[in-house]
Amino acid sequence: MNQSLSLRGRLTLVILLPLILIAAIIGAWAYFDAQATAAERFDRSLLSTALAISRDTAVSGGDALSEETRDLLRDTSGGAVFYHVYAPDGVFVTGYATPPVPPEQVPLDATQTYYDANYQGAPVRALRFSQSTTMDGLTGLFTFTVWQNTSVRDGFVRTRTGPVFLIIASMIGALAVIVWFGVERGLAPLVDLEDAIASRSSSDLSPIKRRIPQEVTGIVGRFNNLVGELSHTLEAKNAFISDAAHQLRNPIAGVLSLAESVSSAKTIETANARSADLIEAARDAGQLANNLLTLERAQAHAALENRVTFSPHDILDEVAAKISTQSRREAAEFIYQGTPTSHRLTGDPVMFEQAVLNLINNAFLHGGPDLSRVELSTMATPEGLNITVRDDGKGINPQDFETALGRFSQVGPSAGSGLGLPIAAAVADAFGGGIKLARHAEIFEVILSFPSPATHPPSQGTAAAMEDTNH
Repeated sequence: MNQSLSLRGRLTLVILLPLILIAAIIGAWAYFDAQATAAERFDRSLLSTALAISRDTAVSGGDALSEETRDLLRDTSGGAVFYHVYAPDGVFVTGYATPPVPPEQVPLDATQTYYDANYQGAPVRALRFSQSTTMDGLTGLFTFTVWQNTSVRDGFVRTRTGPVFLIIASMIGALAVIVWFGVERGLAPLVDLEDAIASRSSSDLSPIKRRIPQEVTGIVGRFNNLVGELSHTLEAKNAFISDAAHQLRNPIAGVLSLAESVSSAKTIETANARSADLIEAARDAGQLANNLLTLERAQAHAALENRVTFSPHDILDEVAAKISTQSRREAAEFIYQGTPTSHRLTGDPVMFEQAVLNLINNAFLHGGPDLSRVELSTMATPEGLNITVRDDGKGINPQDFETALGRFSQVGPSAGSGLGLPIAAAVADAFGGGIKLARHAEIFEVILSFPSPATHPPSQGTAAAMEDTNH
């Protein structure tokens, strides 16, 4: 048996994977939002610091910075800020000797430019700010550069996103635990159902009648149907074995008795006569066995590999030819009135032929001395095809119809096994049709109805079997 991921694992993954995806999206949004917030905040702090330095250097000529400005330099947004100022002629004014070099040439007319660079091997965020001012009698465009290590900004991002990631991870972990044990609890009825099935014996084929979850109602219903069909099949098999043993016991005993009488015959004439009786008895026993097997095959319905779509008229023509040859030796006349149509049937063609032959042979066998005509006819209907066998013999009275359709039932003293009509009924049922007996004045008729494939699709069990066969 091929095993895949457990139902518990599947449900856990189905629930958690979308949540993990949503959590990843939320986490990414929180990270990029924190980065955007940090960039805006730190850039604004750099600008405030640059403006403060430009004001103080203009007032003091670059010699001193106010206390408030020095506080900004020491701790702007949580980290130190470095600065550099040079005059319009490129002369250094104040600050650190060398500012970070921008990655590309800054336009000359740019009043302020933010850029990322490296300063003494560390990544920094810098602002180059140009302003026209007068310092120590020199008037022109002074350039102020301030910068700060990006580690401060990265730390701010981590501070903002760390709790978010922790909360998301905790929720996903807690939810995973809840789902894992919750699914186990939810699947408990399935485990109980498995235990109930496992506790049954091979002889217990009764349907399951316990409370089950709605989601498995269909599965249990299919199982009950399968068990019901299996129980019906086993009962039919047991009935067949019992009937076969009962019906064959007397013919076999008769054959054995005749065989003993042949061996004990005192004259050759007596032996020959008893041998003829023995042959006839053996033929009757063989015919009974064949009828029993035919009935069993019909009641079990045709095997899947024997189900084909065929033209019934081709088979009826062959049957009519056989019976016409036989009827020449009978006192009664056989008439075939076939009406060829485009109707086709789906089933076992051999069983179809056997059913029609049984009805015709029954008419000849049980028609009585007044039988003069046996007729086989067909009639197309919107639902399919009707096949009628009628005769003018003694027939069967309407009150005896139900008895005549029973297995091994004889309406009156007669030859035969009593299986002709049950076999025909079982074959019609296997095709999805039925059988009908009718009596009109002196005419007795048996009508077999066979639906066309379009009006009689395969049952669910047959469809499932076909699907399994195709794989």
